[in-house]
Amino acid sequence: MPLAELTGVLERVAAARGGVLGVLPGLLVEPDDSWTPLQELTREPYTLLSALIEQTAGRYDAPRHVGAALLWKTLGYWLTFPMAVGWALDGRAPVMRYEDTYFKQSEAGVTVAATEVTVVDSPQAIAEALRQSQEPLVKAISGQARVGARTLWGSTAEAFAHPMTAVLQGDYMGLLRAVGRPVDGLLEQTADGYRRRTCCLWVTLPEAEPCSTCCVLRESCAA
Repeated sequence: MPLAELTGVLERVAAARGGVLGVLPGLLVEPDDSWTPLQELTREPYTLLSALIEQTAGRYDAPRHVGAALLWKTLGYWLTFPMAVGWALDGRAPVMRYEDTYFKQSEAGVTVAATEVTVVDSPQAIAEALRQSQEPLVKAISGQARVGARTLWGSTAEAFAHPMTAVLQGDYMGLLRAVGRPVDGLLEQTADGYRRRTCCLWVTLPEAEPCSTCCVLRESCAA
């Protein structure tokens, strides 16, 4: 998959969203002072991560653990988005290694990019990318805010499914099964799409309506 082809898709998505996209369409960046290494979020004593959790919780007048879950729903979505779109495009996915990835706050919540991108062509390689680039963040957020890792991984699972329905059609359930843990089994197929088996916690906000894919719309739901 030439990155130019994926970049073209991402540019069209950005244009349709009024320029608001949480990943640079070209995926690559030469970071200046406005960008922060993603690794800073897991640097003890987690000062930056805690500040972002508190900021998100304050924005929604939410408890700390809900702020943490919503922070990850945004960050995890944009970290996963190019992999999902790339896989739907031609069965290959761009991977931004943890140590190469940068982020900054933006109109999309956050925007991510990397100094180097590799392209993989197997679900096993995507699974390894999740372990390498997302698992440290999931562990840190879970530990800092006492929100379940399964809840957070549910947002990653949905971050594969949503672009593969809204941007390019793809077999997201097949991909999640092939990737395996920690994302397999966290979504279920429905007549009109999919539903989460864990809650992103948005519905716990004052006067919030459940997401259309929320597990509270079914009989059982794991937080």
